Amino acid sequence: MKRKFGVVAVLACFLVLCAFLTQSAAGDRLNRILENKILRVGTPGDYRPFSMLADGKYEGHDIDVVESIAKELGVKAEYVATSWKNLMGDLLEDKYDIAVGGITQTVARAAQVDFLPPYASFGKVALIRTEDKDKFTTPESLNQETVRVIKNPGGTNEKYVLENLTKAQVATHEKNAEIPGLIAEGKGDVMITETYEALLYSKKDNRLYAAFVDSPLTPTAFMGFMLPLNDPDFIRVMKLVWTELELRGELDKCAAKWLR
Repeated sequence: MKRKFGVVAVLACFLVLCAFLTQSAAGDRLNRILENKILRVGTPGDYRPFSMLADGKYEGHDIDVVESIAKELGVKAEYVATSWKNLMGDLLEDKYDIAVGGITQTVARAAQVDFLPPYASFGKVALIRTEDKDKFTTPESLNQETVRVIKNPGGTNEKYVLENLTKAQVATHEKNAEIPGLIAEGKGDVMITETYEALLYSKKDNRLYAAFVDSPLTPTAFMGFMLPLNDPDFIRVMKLVWTELELRGELDKCAAKWLR
């Protein structure tokens, strides 16, 4: 009986130790952020109105929100430059703690990371020249051999182009923020993007027109901030902070400033 009790006691101690080690490891990211007072934020910085690097400073809806999150945590947001092509890989390689910048929530991404609650509903649309608005009125009209499409690599816009505009002439341009200008100048005919970016550029430049806004090319989707999966405590706290900012009305203020 004593031997059996001893085995049970040792097993219980072992399970407690495992639980302690697991809990300790799970909180490493959160502990590091709170101790160093730095939240590392990855963003491509080329997607208005969500995140844009201008004159050495990041600005936009997502930037305002993540700054509020950092303030709530009592830390400073430190920005890490990335690209759409490397966005997921850099997060998984622990180059930053959160990824922002107008990131579409998808099943493929959710299989590798977690997301903060969704915001900013949208659909895929086409940014074209105003003079061509009567030319491009159906999805089929975009997918023609004479149509020149310019895409940015690595994101869901590229995915749409490669899957749906197979007949068009497709070119790749690394800097997403430069593509609207190329379309306006006639160096390309179509840029596939989301509702918000197309409307923003069409308002800024009367040479550009946001097509399919009323009837998007894809079903409604949502943006989201990406979080790594290796620290449940970090995810739990970040979702709590998001909820508190939402209940206080701070998220609505950011949306009113940048998205409406």
